[in-house]
Amino acid sequence: MSLHYSYVGTELELFNKAVNWKRYFTEKIAPFIGNNVLEVGAGIGGTTKALCHRRCHKWVCLEPDATLAAQIEQKISDGLLPSNCSVVNMFVSDVPETETYDTIIYIDVMEHIEEDFKEIEMVKRLLKRNGFLIILVPAYMMLYSEFDSNVGHYRRYNKKTLQRIIPETFKPVEILYLDSLGLLASMANRLLFRQELPSMQQINRWDKYIIPISKITDPLIKYMAGRSLLGVWQHL
Repeated sequence: MSLHYSYVGTELELFNKAVNWKRYFTEKIAPFIGNNVLEVGAGIGGTTKALCHRRCHKWVCLEPDATLAAQIEQKISDGLLPSNCSVVNMFVSDVPETETYDTIIYIDVMEHIEEDFKEIEMVKRLLKRNGFLIILVPAYMMLYSEFDSNVGHYRRYNKKTLQRIIPETFKPVEILYLDSLGLLASMANRLLFRQELPSMQQINRWDKYIIPISKITDPLIKYMAGRSLLGVWQHL
C-alpha cells in the first residue's frame, strides 16, 4: 500500500550511527523480543539493524513514509538487514487483524503521533496474549525545545503520562529512565545553548563519552531519571 505521507523529522541520519546508545537500549529490550515482531515507524532501519536477529521468525518494519520504506526495502535486498525482515508502507490502522505479533515496538515514534492513546488502542488488537509492547520515548516536557518542534514531536513523556495511554489489560513489566548524564546535557542545551538541531560531532561525543557513563550511573540512581524513558508491558 502506497501512502501520501512524508516524515518531517531530520534526525534519523544524525542518530543512525549512535551505536553505543542503540546497544544500550537493545540490552534492555532484548529479553522481550519474540519470534514475530512488528516495529512501528521503522524509519531508515537503524533500530531494525540494532534489534533484529536471525532467530526471529518474522520482523515486520511498518513505515508510513514511502521514501523511507523504500530505503528499508533496499537495505533488505542488499543484505544490510537480515533476510527475515520485511517492510510494509502503511499505518497501524491499515494492518489486518489477522496479523498478530509476539512483540510490538515503538522506538522514538510515539512522540510523533498526535493521538497516542488511539494509536495504542489500535495496536493492541495486533498483540498476542502474553506478548510484549515496548515503547521508548524522549523524557520530560520541561526539555521540550525547538529541536522537538522541528522534528515533529508533539510531546515528551514522564512515567505518569506514558502509563496513561496504556490500556488496563497491559501489565507493566519495566518502566525505566535511561541516560542520566545525557539528561544533564539536554538540560544545559535547553537552558543555555538552545540549539535547534545537534551537530554530528555532538552526537558522536554524546554516544562515545556520555552513554558509557550513563550505563554506570543509571543503575546507581535506580533508573529514576534520564533523557529517555523505556516502558515494557505484557498483554494479559
